[in-house]
Amino acid sequence: MMREPHAEREASPDHAEGGHLEMTRPMREQWLWTNAAVALLGLWLISSPFTFGYTRPALLTSDVVSGVLLVVLAVAAFVPRYDFYGRWGVALVGTWLQFAPLVFWAPTPAAYITDTLVGALAITLSILVPMMPGMAHHMAMLQPGPDIPPGWTYNPSTWHQRAPMIGLAFVGWLLSRYLAAYQLGYINHVWEPFFGEGTVRVLTSKVSKMWPISDAGLGAAAYTFEMLMAWMGGKTRWRTMPWMVTFFFILVVPLGITSIVLVILQPLVVGYWCTICLLTAVVMLVMIPFTVDEVVAMGQFMAGRVRAGKPFWRTFFVGDTTEGGGPDSRTPQYGAPLASQIPAGAWGVTLPVTLAFSVLLGIWLMFAPAVLGGTAMAANNDRLVGALIVTVAVVSTAEVVRALRLLNVLFGAWIAASGWMLSGATAAGRWSGLVAGALILVLSLRRGHVGERYGAWQPWIV
Repeated sequence: MMREPHAEREASPDHAEGGHLEMTRPMREQWLWTNAAVALLGLWLISSPFTFGYTRPALLTSDVVSGVLLVVLAVAAFVPRYDFYGRWGVALVGTWLQFAPLVFWAPTPAAYITDTLVGALAITLSILVPMMPGMAHHMAMLQPGPDIPPGWTYNPSTWHQRAPMIGLAFVGWLLSRYLAAYQLGYINHVWEPFFGEGTVRVLTSKVSKMWPISDAGLGAAAYTFEMLMAWMGGKTRWRTMPWMVTFFFILVVPLGITSIVLVILQPLVVGYWCTICLLTAVVMLVMIPFTVDEVVAMGQFMAGRVRAGKPFWRTFFVGDTTEGGGPDSRTPQYGAPLASQIPAGAWGVTLPVTLAFSVLLGIWLMFAPAVLGGTAMAANNDRLVGALIVTVAVVSTAEVVRALRLLNVLFGAWIAASGWMLSGATAAGRWSGLVAGALILVLSLRRGHVGERYGAWQPWIV
């Protein structure tokens, strides 16, 4: 029997693709203005080198080419068939624009701010404001499923949960951009209230100059991506966007720890402290506890989907639904009293007295050599291990990784003994280390209060 032509069309890949395009068309129609806005940004970028008088041919060429690409890709995204490629292309151009003024050492503040702001807006208008490109992702998001992960008492992906990260990233961006302005030559002086020429010494040190670009500018770019990633996705992104949760984790946690380690090395390698550098490290450190609970929820979801026979990579990049869990009736709704909304941003993060005192003792160890007169290996040991104790204690305020505090048992024991083994310690320094180390060791044994439940992860909270 011959197949009907209509049936052949339905079975053909072209017909299937056309069906998908027709399904996504209504969702895209309300966001087509973002394509027009991106095209206007491209025209602005093309004209900027001639308006603001760029003197570097490489940066001029980069901006003109990037502007042309934004216009072409934005116009292409008006066509449903090219929407996916056009919008992701715009996002890639926006990513490049975060680094272009650093790679080419933008000669003027106008060039720096134009590239970075146009890049951020391009990313925002291409993949944040409208729904993510791709039919498969849309279908996964439309599937019914729980808001709260199975066995959990709250949703780690709500806007309340992400608000602290967005705010902290913005503060870090402002601080890093200020330091970058000095390194790029836009300002002649940099504020330093406590350590004399410490900030200037750090920003112009050999360690800083090891980077081919401004390391402070690189930090500002990292904070930009953290802000954008914190905005991306809805309240169920722990199961609908595992890839985004993973990349956000990589950006915040490993890069954050690297930033903290670099700050720790300031007095050891450069010989100076930098107040604003310390503030950026504090911002990055505080972001970590607010990040890890969503990562744990996503990890539980991925493990459950793989056990259920779902393909790993498709689930990772597209998302899925899951059994168990339930609707989110706990998170305050829009218009609720502020007194109920603020605590919702800190669900999953608690500060027991034991961890608070561990942080204070770690800070004391960082500055004890300056107060008690330690030198050489003993002084460097106190600064380094003190900073590590602070880092571990702050990260351990996240209930899902409270067991991490046990690392401070080892650090406390080492601090208690090291003053008697390393050169450069004074008598006061030895006794200070002994008392502080013993206290940290004892304080780190207690878990402290855990107010939430985390499903299958609960046994790991010890």
